[in-house]
Amino acid sequence: MSVHAFVEYLKLEKNYSKHTILAYEKDLKVFNHFCSDEFDVQDIDKIPYSFIRSWIVHLADSGLTNRSINRKISSLNAYYKFLQKTGQITSSPLVKHKALKTKKKVEVPFSEIEMDKVLTLIPFNDDFEGLRDRLMIEMLYATGIRRTELVNLKLRDVDWAKKVIKVLGKRNKERILPLLPKVMSLMDHYVDERSKLEKVQDDTYLFLTQGGLKIYETLVYRTINKYFSLVSPKVKRSPHVLRHTFATHLLNQGADLNAVKELLGHASLASTQVYTHNSIAELKKAHLKAHPRNKK
Repeated sequence: MSVHAFVEYLKLEKNYSKHTILAYEKDLKVFNHFCSDEFDVQDIDKIPYSFIRSWIVHLADSGLTNRSINRKISSLNAYYKFLQKTGQITSSPLVKHKALKTKKKVEVPFSEIEMDKVLTLIPFNDDFEGLRDRLMIEMLYATGIRRTELVNLKLRDVDWAKKVIKVLGKRNKERILPLLPKVMSLMDHYVDERSKLEKVQDDTYLFLTQGGLKIYETLVYRTINKYFSLVSPKVKRSPHVLRHTFATHLLNQGADLNAVKELLGHASLASTQVYTHNSIAELKKAHLKAHPRNKK
């Protein structure tokens, strides 16, 4: 098996995140164990599609959703494409495979009213943690950055003069995002309080815990869920919903789809079009309200 070389390829050439690489590696190991147990095959580099089809049935029987199964098969697909690229196989066993059908996942964004309630009605504490929490929410909503991008923001990534931040996204792609005056003002206040922390383990990062450590993804999730649970009945209250909210609100206000794509750091327009669902709903409302033929 060439899994080790594949992992190095994902890391060095494709610049995949550590999380993605671990997921791919795990999928390949699980599939290898399945082939070993079911077919007494120790090397999955050259296997027929029937083995993969049996694994798909096994995964479905174990209760996995079609979406989860498709993700695992995409790991195999990437592996066999790598083997083709390096000349170890001539064709992939997945060459004629079709992904399982899945329901379109529609994220429900926060409304503008819910955003306004969080940012104007909730009394955030005027201490370090209160300022940090508010800045996290403002930053996520104003820029649409991912949770991991927020966690890894460094002080040097902020250009105070130009009022922009540099974000390191997926596959180490950099993008420059503008900051609203309100965010800049809040950041000034936060950084001032941040400088008063008694003990700072790593002062390179913008967002820190009360103990002076770099914040972590679970803390960001808990923060968003905590404040939005006070104003929103939605079941899902996460940083990703805020990213979805950012895109939806921009599109609802007439922002260009390509511009939103660049702000979100998407590689293709197809990824951004997921966020147009709610915008189309708003357009329908406006159309029905304004069209003369609907008033008769």
